[in-house]
Amino acid sequence: MLLADSIDWKSFEDALESRFCADNGRPSCPVRLMVGLQYLKYTAGLSDDGVLAEWCENPYWQCFTGGTFFEHEFPTDQASMSRWRRKLSEDGAEKLLEESLKTGLRQGFMKKSEFKRVNVDTTVAEKNIRFPTDARLYERMRERLVDEASECGIPLRQTYARVGKQLLRRQSGYAKARQLKRAAKQTRKLHTILGRTIRNIESHEERISDRMQGLLDTAHRIFEQTRKSGGKVYSIHEPQVECIAKGKAHKRYEFGTKVGLVTSSKTNWILGAKAFRGNPYDGHTLEDALGQSTRLSGVEPEMAMCDLGYRGSGYEGACDIQVVNRFRKQRSRSLCRWWKRRSAIEPVVGHVKSEHRMNRNYLGGEIGDRLNCIFAAAGFNMRKLLRAFALFLRLVSGRPDCGLRAWIRLRAARLAQSIAAVMAQPEAGWNHVAQNAAFA
Repeated sequence: MLLADSIDWKSFEDALESRFCADNGRPSCPVRLMVGLQYLKYTAGLSDDGVLAEWCENPYWQCFTGGTFFEHEFPTDQASMSRWRRKLSEDGAEKLLEESLKTGLRQGFMKKSEFKRVNVDTTVAEKNIRFPTDARLYERMRERLVDEASECGIPLRQTYARVGKQLLRRQSGYAKARQLKRAAKQTRKLHTILGRTIRNIESHEERISDRMQGLLDTAHRIFEQTRKSGGKVYSIHEPQVECIAKGKAHKRYEFGTKVGLVTSSKTNWILGAKAFRGNPYDGHTLEDALGQSTRLSGVEPEMAMCDLGYRGSGYEGACDIQVVNRFRKQRSRSLCRWWKRRSAIEPVVGHVKSEHRMNRNYLGGEIGDRLNCIFAAAGFNMRKLLRAFALFLRLVSGRPDCGLRAWIRLRAARLAQSIAAVMAQPEAGWNHVAQNAAFA
């Protein structure tokens, strides 16, 4: 209840009003319900179906999303949540992350001065695809073309359904047995079959639909790409996926999108999360990442701590970019303390990926890459807000031994808010201010 009352739900209605039509079709679900479901989903690390099932059993979640009475039926369905996210776009998703920061500021859990020094790092948000192999791509592309040709009414001389299945099974068996020449022979046969299917479909030009044309474009890219080709296709249903090598010993290649994170150096609140297409150099993402952080937090960073991957970034803004290295003897003691805090972003990346659904991105398309990282960052901040409120309740219940500094800071912020309210309305009296002062 404390968290639900602290969030400005009206701001979401005002910001998202232009994205929904009031006189076209049935009315959409309440904005508070849909925003609350996204918060709950990424805070708890659940799927769309999982958060709806939990919502039906948890009265606290129903109250958080604006419910008045306990309900036993789903408030919406998974398809509606997917369509709502597509209408939201990246700007609307950033509103969720921005409100998580504003809520912490209003409740006194953070200060704007903490946003002046930030840590910046990049990671990979992997897409929900299988490890790509040429043989599987050829066979799956042929299957998709045959299925779409059947829907378009295009007659094919041969579908290669039985032959393609046999060749793929043989290729995987030979590869498992390390008989690489035999495996390569089966791969070449699958490549030939894919080319025949493409030419057979293109001979019926008058029956090719827009969807079929998109599949043919992807099929041409798969058919023509080689080992050294640029812009390769690694997945048929997600052709925008990039192959990214981050130098990890246990995972040489990751297939997804590069994501830049910005966190406050002192308290580890996530101030920005942005997906970048094309696997850019880390230093070239710095300007956009800091720009998003400034836009969402309302504070322009004065100093940013980065790792050696940001050397030669070419950043020309007002922020002081500190590339942390091993040579610290010539640095001041205060600067070395901030340098040591740079590594604090690493556990944040781990928590966001393992607990808030950024390790495996299940949202489709390029828009899904951009939305998923922002939602995951908002879920991380909401988890921190829940822990802050839990600490507050523990202190109120008579256990002030844990987090005394946070307790004093919270009570001082509440007392300042009460004094400001009385200064605005002197006739209200100072009774509640005196009570807050005695309680603090």
